[in-house]
Amino acid sequence: MSAATSEYRSPQSWITLAIFLALVVGVGGFIGSQTAPGPWFEELVKPPLNPPNWVFGPVWFTLYVMIAVAGWRIWMDQPKSTAMTLWGVQMLLNWAWSPTWFGANMPWLALAIIVALWLVIVGFIVIARKRDQLAAWLFVPYLAWVSFATYLNLSIAVLNA
Repeated sequence: MSAATSEYRSPQSWITLAIFLALVVGVGGFIGSQTAPGPWFEELVKPPLNPPNWVFGPVWFTLYVMIAVAGWRIWMDQPKSTAMTLWGVQMLLNWAWSPTWFGANMPWLALAIIVALWLVIVGFIVIARKRDQLAAWLFVPYLAWVSFATYLNLSIAVLNA
């Protein structure tokens, strides 16, 4: 059973949500602004289904909001839980991917990071759904996008080896 609905409506809860949103969207946006695709990325051979660069910003903004809300809900219910630990680990892996890919230009290391990220997202969904189904469901589009990103990462690594 997750936290009572009234707990999500308290002033402290709204402040906590604002902190989660600012942290996740803010750090994600900052990292994205510092690791935008450059000449290295533009010269890579891309696989079929590679979307245009402008798609990534709106998708990640939406996903970051969903990730923040899921983390907030778990934090409000069980801040020292396995689900919260997995949430934190996936956030660190998420934030590590862009500097590895765009900053260090290391697609194979980025692939290892994104595979680990995918596994941690699955773990979060499995663990979180036992206490908070909404938090778990908020990660399903994220899992789908990271699955697609894993295809892109692997394809580009192979095509440019």
